[in-house]
Amino acid sequence: MAHDYLERILRARVYDVAWETPLDPATRLSERLGATVWLKREDLQSVFSFKLRGAYNKIHNLSEAEKARGVIAASAGNHAQGVALAGKRLGVSALIVMPTTTPPIKVQTVRALGARTVLHGDSYDDAYEHALTLAREKGMTFVHPFDDPCVIAGQGTIAMEVLRQHEDPLDAVYVPVGGGGLIAGMAVYIKRVRPEIRVIGVEPEDTPTLERALAAGRRVTLKQVGLFADGVAVRQIGKETFRLARQFVDEVVLVSTDEICAAIKDIYDDTRSIAEPAGALAVAGIKKHAQSRDLAGQSLVAVLSGANINFDRLRHVAERAELGEQREAIFAVQIPERPGSFLSFCRQLGKRNITEFNYRYHDPAKAQVFCGVELTGGAEEKARLQKKLEDKGFPVVDLSDNETAKLHIRYMVGGHAPQVKNERLFRFVFPERPGALLDFLSGLSRGWNISLFHYRNHGAAYGRVLVGIQLDRSELKAFRAYLEELGYRYHEETDNPAYRLFAGAG
Repeated sequence: MAHDYLERILRARVYDVAWETPLDPATRLSERLGATVWLKREDLQSVFSFKLRGAYNKIHNLSEAEKARGVIAASAGNHAQGVALAGKRLGVSALIVMPTTTPPIKVQTVRALGARTVLHGDSYDDAYEHALTLAREKGMTFVHPFDDPCVIAGQGTIAMEVLRQHEDPLDAVYVPVGGGGLIAGMAVYIKRVRPEIRVIGVEPEDTPTLERALAAGRRVTLKQVGLFADGVAVRQIGKETFRLARQFVDEVVLVSTDEICAAIKDIYDDTRSIAEPAGALAVAGIKKHAQSRDLAGQSLVAVLSGANINFDRLRHVAERAELGEQREAIFAVQIPERPGSFLSFCRQLGKRNITEFNYRYHDPAKAQVFCGVELTGGAEEKARLQKKLEDKGFPVVDLSDNETAKLHIRYMVGGHAPQVKNERLFRFVFPERPGALLDFLSGLSRGWNISLFHYRNHGAAYGRVLVGIQLDRSELKAFRAYLEELGYRYHEETDNPAYRLFAGAG
């Protein structure tokens, strides 16, 4: 089968719409890591993503009868644009089913490329099922985003270009993983032509689709997928892509949201281009490996797979990038409630910059401050600083990895509410569509009193809400049953230290 795919890739018809993107050196990142890092710039394609390769190859290889009946796809972004462009170039009618949570700019872009759109459901899974139904009803050909030999072969042309552009020795190629079409196509080509090169997949920690499947020895379906890197938010690896990945992929590395944000910044520093979260995964993977293994002197390629990021998400990326680079720490620090204590605390920080300082009077004896501190020495410096503060009588709780603290508490004002009794805290995720917040609030209107509420739009397909609700012990069971009925993803945060220190009720 490897031989068959090699031929498929060599014969893939992609250059009617795609172009051979450059393999650019990441000079600054290379200097920092002591390795030579190259970026395969698929963000420079006309639709700012590699997806047009596989989509065009698939549609081009349809029979004339199939082309006449038109094609249909389900996608919230990059695959939709690839199918729409391919349909336009080949004169094939294209219908794209997109979730109702898809940002308007992406819907408009697909329509501008000549495709018709249908908005259905809150998630890709909803859109996917509806697209399959429409395909059967209308006799259209469904163009799968990853689990199709023609699509896999189209994406594999990227590996063909990389090996042609870099004829000198290469140690590893890092590839983003969602449904697996990109890494399957690239891995089968690389291992067939240059088997000594390691092929390493990179996934978000909260969407380990391939990593879990490889560990289990079979495809698994994730109960939940991460929201940040939406371009790889797939619950299950493809059947054919997994078969190829098991045979040709060497390993998978997982990265956090903060590490992805730091990688976006690294890419910007080297290229002045802004990658989408999924597009920055490969760079994040290289940096993650650099923390645990010696990459000095190695030549490494990172596939920069896309740049379709909503502008209003950049605020969130910028806020989290410093944490991902371990150039900032977030502490909850207890200081005495007396004049001069803040000055004494600042003196312990030395010449480090304070990036954030939030405080509200609560207790006549002690104060809790929410503090961001600039670091230059990463995790080791953070540990030394925490110990120094504690030795000087300033108890510290490290909140740098606390999602509730980073998403909500740092933006909230008001402080503790000692008069509020029996408050329990929940963090919710809900589809971000017009009227979604009103729908969410209406769903909670069963007589329980909301005592705390924080919502902040992050420019993503899903909204995040922190809610405090007054509940007697006798009501807990009924409330939890109601949450399951409501159907929103949630986590209870009543025992979260950030909440206890800065916003807890009586």
